[in-house]
Amino acid sequence: MGKNKLKKFSEMEQMDIVFQYPWAQLQESGFPMRGRWREDFFKNENPIVLELGCGKGEYAVGLAKAYPDRNYIGIDIKGARMWTGARQATEAGMGNVAFLRTDIELLPYFFAEGEVDEIWITFPDPQMKKVRKRLTSTRFLELYRRVLKAGGRINLKTDSPFLYTYTHILCQENGLQTEVDTDNLYGSGFDDYILKIRTYYEQQWLDRGLTIKYIRFVLDHDTALREPEVEIEFDTYRSFSRGELQCPELCKPKVTPNKK
Repeated sequence: MGKNKLKKFSEMEQMDIVFQYPWAQLQESGFPMRGRWREDFFKNENPIVLELGCGKGEYAVGLAKAYPDRNYIGIDIKGARMWTGARQATEAGMGNVAFLRTDIELLPYFFAEGEVDEIWITFPDPQMKKVRKRLTSTRFLELYRRVLKAGGRINLKTDSPFLYTYTHILCQENGLQTEVDTDNLYGSGFDDYILKIRTYYEQQWLDRGLTIKYIRFVLDHDTALREPEVEIEFDTYRSFSRGELQCPELCKPKVTPNKK
């Protein structure tokens, strides 16, 4: 491990807004703030919003600045990336943002039922070959239900035509209410603060000519979720080197029903 990473990890150990709990510790004593984030950390009754796979934490910090009446928690397993947002929030003395270093599948160990009001998923790996690992699959939606309040919102922002199409179809087939659904966010006329926050990786995709897709939907707790039985053309541009990009027409994948 490089000295720079070790330095970042050391600095995060001293930050009051960063929480790192190994699996063994969770099993032994649990997370003491589970169900008490508002009382014990934020010291308010404001809504709690999670950014899953937060990377450098641009969204968690940007949204926390824009909406001081909401609490934001950036979650990622890679601490070296998280350090950027944690340092910015610490230096700015922000009281409505925190960072949690853990695996997304462990959310129920850190949050009680209904404790979370909204979830952001920003530019995740589309996991084109592994349905169970897609962060908008029915498996993960069931996981979110364990911490998200009834009627809570899920926000997906992605460069991936595959993941956008998959999530769009999943919402349709399960009757999940979509509040925003666009395959070209910056050309849609949608006017919201989210247009002013661009992650490091998002800007890279924009610079390479890709459109950004965005879906915001309501996750109820009653619908019996089922996986869409469709075949979606894989993204091909991700196999190219960083300096190459195929035609933007790739942002309109073909969808065909699975043959039974």
